[in-house]
Amino acid sequence: MPVVSGEYFVRPGMENTQRVLALVRSRAEQLRISTVLVASTSGATGARAVEVLRGLDVVVVSHSTGFAEENQQELLVQHRQAIEANGGRILTCQHAFGGVGRAVRKKLQTYQLDEIIAYTLRIFGEGVKVACEISLMAADAGLVKVGEPALAVGGTGHGADTALVLLPANAQTFFDLRVMEVLCKPGFYPAEA
Repeated sequence: MPVVSGEYFVRPGMENTQRVLALVRSRAEQLRISTVLVASTSGATGARAVEVLRGLDVVVVSHSTGFAEENQQELLVQHRQAIEANGGRILTCQHAFGGVGRAVRKKLQTYQLDEIIAYTLRIFGEGVKVACEISLMAADAGLVKVGEPALAVGGTGHGADTALVLLPANAQTFFDLRVMEVLCKPGFYPAEA
C-alpha cells in the first residue's frame, strides 16, 4: 500500500469539493475500499459524489428532518432523485453528536457529553467532526460495516473539504472508531500580517 500524505487546503468550503472527491476516488481504488460516506445537507454534494464515485457504494448522509426548521427536510427533491438514480443510498437520521443532548442544551442551557465530543473533534476542523459523526450514524443504520475500512467525507458549511479513511464504529462503541488516514482537510493558517 503506497504511503499517502494529507493535502491541506488554504480555506475551508465548497471550493474544495472536486479535489476532495478526486482524492477519495483515487484512495478508494488504491486501498480497494468500496464504501464511501458523504455528508450532504441540500444533496448537492451527494449528487456530485455519486457521479464522481460511480461504481462505489456511496451512502449520502443528510440532516435529520426538522434540523433547521420544524417539519422541513433540507435534502432537495431533485438532488435525492439524482443520488438514487446514480445508485447512491441516502441515510436521514438523528445526528450522533446532537440528539437529545442538544435538546437539553436548548432547554437548560447546559452542554451534554455528545456535544462536548463534537466540539473536541472540531479542533481538527468541522469536516473531521462531520466525517466521524456520519460514520457512527451509518454504522448504527447498518449501511457500513463496523471495523472495515471506509472513506468518510465532510465539510465546513457547504460542499466537501475533508476526507478520512476510518474504521467505523457504532455510537455506543464510539471509542472503537479509528481514523486511519487524513486524506485532506483545511489547514488553519494564521492571517498574513
